[in-house]
Amino acid sequence: MRAYIGGHQAVSVNDFIELALGTPAELWLGVEGETGEERAARLDAARDILADNPSLPDDVSRVVAEVIEAHAPELFNVVPLTRPAGRRQPSRKGAAA
Repeated sequence: MRAYIGGHQAVSVNDFIELALGTPAELWLGVEGETGEERAARLDAARDILADNPSLPDDVSRVVAEVIEAHAPELFNVVPLTRPAGRRQPSRKGAAA
């Protein structure tokens, strides 16, 4: 099965991220071994993108929250903790103030 977003084929997780953000993730995260000059250029480009689209951080946060909400168990191997029946929390009486 092939996945297309806006006429672009997404074949990897990074493709989906890039198509969702409109920029490659490396622009925001950097790459291992980049020089100071490359980092400065990357951050300069990121500032320009944010100046042109000031709602981008909010949009990205919303998408991330939706993905976490929908896929938390698969992404983070979350197991809900339950308390054994009949066990009670220790009383806080007499606890130091």
